[in-house]
Amino acid sequence: MKYRFGVALASLAFGALGAGDSFAAEQAKAGITNRTIGYVMTLREWSIYRTPGAKQECPHGVNDGEREQFKILYPEDGVQRSVIDTQLKWEGETWHPTLTPEPYEYRQVEGKVSKGLNLDGKTGPNDFVSPDGEKGIDNQLYRAIGCIAGYNNSQPYMTFFEGNAARRNNFNRVLIEITDVDDLANDPDVTVTTYRGLDNLLADATGNNFLPGGTQRVDARFGKEFISTFKGKIVDGTLTTETADLRLPLTIAFDSTGVHVMKGARFQLKLTGDYAQGYIGGYADAWAWYLQMNSGWSTHHTNYGQLSSPSLWRLFAKLADGYPDEKGHNTALSAAIDVQFARAYIIHPDKPVATDETAPRPERAAR
Repeated sequence: MKYRFGVALASLAFGALGAGDSFAAEQAKAGITNRTIGYVMTLREWSIYRTPGAKQECPHGVNDGEREQFKILYPEDGVQRSVIDTQLKWEGETWHPTLTPEPYEYRQVEGKVSKGLNLDGKTGPNDFVSPDGEKGIDNQLYRAIGCIAGYNNSQPYMTFFEGNAARRNNFNRVLIEITDVDDLANDPDVTVTTYRGLDNLLADATGNNFLPGGTQRVDARFGKEFISTFKGKIVDGTLTTETADLRLPLTIAFDSTGVHVMKGARFQLKLTGDYAQGYIGGYADAWAWYLQMNSGWSTHHTNYGQLSSPSLWRLFAKLADGYPDEKGHNTALSAAIDVQFARAYIIHPDKPVATDETAPRPERAAR
């Protein structure tokens, strides 16, 4: 399903060695037009470190889902219970979660290894070590969802369908455009701008491998909220950016217009003239993440992934490590997203779209 990025890089490296330094220099500038290059996202997954059977990260097993929890709360013991006091009460708690104790264990990741980035530049007791040995990795979202079967088992149901929706549904189309760039190998000062695109991905005959060279029109009207700008640099072919807030669209099962809010987001991407791969790191707004999950799925569907919304909210409140509110409660979780991009020709609208800049976008504060 995924593009074999490593194979592409190996082929590129082999060609560069065979043709000499001049070829490598040309490859570093390939795809750049008027000091600009664009890419469209072709893969998007929350960064989950997986071992066989989840033995390392979840030594006591993955979590039960809401069906199993429901049986604990309301056992078949002959007691008459109404729909209002059972199913509807559960749905109410899904949409209006609380922090009251629950009579069952909900597990979090216990392993020490995680993919992601060091977001705060520090190494603390709650930090992970990357698979390559880098210390200080911040990824509390992984700690919260890494023992949910839908995100971490041999066939992670929720990861698959979220990734599939990101590729197939044009509402989810994410573009990045790098400007002020002269060289994809080394450039000390570039600008990265994100947009939402309007067009299908360019795929090969299988429909599963995505190719460079397609076009993407920018949605400058309804996609205005997804435009963010980052300053960055390229060192040895890797783009790193400074931080800025980022909104990522994601609709899944019911065409609901969901959004993930990444506060203090940053990019770390390995670049070539045709592809880019790496991480988006930042702090996932807890309430926005929770709301997107419940509106994008349903209680029925999350049960396939053994995900309990009320239990996950309690875990979010416990593990959140950033952006405290006025009461000092953290409202966001450090997180990382595995991403891949293919080069695309980005087409901007000829005329600006009239908008009401004074109209604020309503936001619901994290609880």
